[in-house]
Amino acid sequence: MKSRSNRLILLVGVVLAAVAFIAIVFLIGNPSKPAEAPRKTSPTVIATVDVPLGTQIRNDMLTSQEIDNNDRAADTIGDASQVVGQIARANIAKGAQLTQSMFATSNAGNAPGPLLPKGLRAQSVQVDQVSGVGTLINVGDRVDAVVGIGAQGLGDGGLTQCGSKFPFITLDTSSGTVNPIPDIGSTLSVKLLLQNMQVVSTLLPPIDTTTNPQASPGTAPGTNLNGQKEIVILAVTPQQSEVIKYAQVEGCISLVLRSPKDYVDDAGNATEPALDPTTGIILKTLVDEYGVLPPQIVEAILPKK
Repeated sequence: MKSRSNRLILLVGVVLAAVAFIAIVFLIGNPSKPAEAPRKTSPTVIATVDVPLGTQIRNDMLTSQEIDNNDRAADTIGDASQVVGQIARANIAKGAQLTQSMFATSNAGNAPGPLLPKGLRAQSVQVDQVSGVGTLINVGDRVDAVVGIGAQGLGDGGLTQCGSKFPFITLDTSSGTVNPIPDIGSTLSVKLLLQNMQVVSTLLPPIDTTTNPQASPGTAPGTNLNGQKEIVILAVTPQQSEVIKYAQVEGCISLVLRSPKDYVDDAGNATEPALDPTTGIILKTLVDEYGVLPPQIVEAILPKK
């Protein structure tokens, strides 16, 4: 009986040893993994549609998702209210996270090529605070071009250079010669020539922190009456490019800023406004249509000495 008990104890020991051996092998081959810390997420604004350059952001273009912080850019926007109503300064793809750089107010140093629609060209126009809406024109804005020709130095003591005067000539019937008419007066002609051009880049001079110690390179440029100039780079057709070049050589050009509301219909869909017909302006137009009074010669009788 005792021998049978010894054998039973030995058998149990062998089984326990085998179980322990198997457990050790399993643990060595499959070490337990430490518990992972919960991943941190943050609300992230996502585009639900493709948003073209220059579009005013609406709430129905956006959604919010919880995104892992490791997958978010440093300047990712977390609240849609921060961008609703703003102008997209870059093309935003559907599904993209919205970042502050997509709405930056300056595009200095960025190449305009990727923002050009197919078939258009980039052409630069230099403006100042008077001819360029205070040099506040930005990437994605739409502008029209107003051109003046034929009034070199008139009206402001010679500061405005709008090319040479239009030539007025007369035919001398007795000699058969064509002669210019001197001192014809104002020959200025103004016309809104080009409409709906999109801005794809801008260049402003760097902020001078030596004369303005409170300014910093990251400060948004303000408007001081300091004669500041701006390079505005436009997306234009080949024909528009020729018109702009002629105006730069033989006239003066101003850019006027369009409202972003012109480019969306009542349903919120993107649209292209029709061209507005304009008459162009010369002095006679102001007299005939706007009631400007031409000067009259008053004959004065001087007393005899």
